[in-house]
Amino acid sequence: MKNLVAYITSGYPDKNFTIDLALALGENGVDTLELGVPFSDPVADGPAIENANHKALELGFKFQDLLEISQIVAPKVDTLWMGYFNSFYQQDMKKLLPLAKEIGINGLIIPDVPHEEALLYKKLFEDNKLTNISFVAPTDSPQRIETIVKDAKKFIYMVAYTGITGSGTAEDLQPFLASIKEYTNTPVYVGFGVNEKTAKEKVQGADGVIVGSAFINILLDESLTKSQQIQACSSLAQNIKDKINS
Repeated sequence: MKNLVAYITSGYPDKNFTIDLALALGENGVDTLELGVPFSDPVADGPAIENANHKALELGFKFQDLLEISQIVAPKVDTLWMGYFNSFYQQDMKKLLPLAKEIGINGLIIPDVPHEEALLYKKLFEDNKLTNISFVAPTDSPQRIETIVKDAKKFIYMVAYTGITGSGTAEDLQPFLASIKEYTNTPVYVGFGVNEKTAKEKVQGADGVIVGSAFINILLDESLTKSQQIQACSSLAQNIKDKINS
């Protein structure tokens, strides 16, 4: 069974909606949830997620909202925090990671921290039994891929191309996947540009997919009511989960 990871922006359009959506996704095919931490300059994300980040901040998102959302969601859905390092650093990592574990968070995804800098926090993550998700990109050499993935846990975030999330860029991922799997047995999930149309193709040879912008585009559609948005996201999750396993 191949896994589906879904990203949603915490606090957009509000805290209670995020909770309802997260729980609905967990009941409709999503294996792991990325709770995105709104940030003013989400450099790895495309226009949709960037827009949702800015809207959440404009609506008054605070880090405390993430904690309150997580307390309800994490006991019921495998949950990771996805955010940029400054958001976590401002909370004091030595205090934040024990709190994350206490709440039930299973790891963090921090796209703007290079592998070498992430190693500085390796023991802190290990002491709190949390995973710091590893990234590999097409620009990484075989030697660098080997270095990055040798201690990777939970799953490896394979960037499907050099760019930002949400793009539909098509690339032959098989050589890249093979180069990763040569050095690790850790599951490899494909992210960036994965949606209902591309998921079946992109998951070939991989162990799962990571979908963000496709969900966020639904949340940005203000012609839909909140309940319609949740239903649409749930249907999308079911469809993608079916496609990657068909």
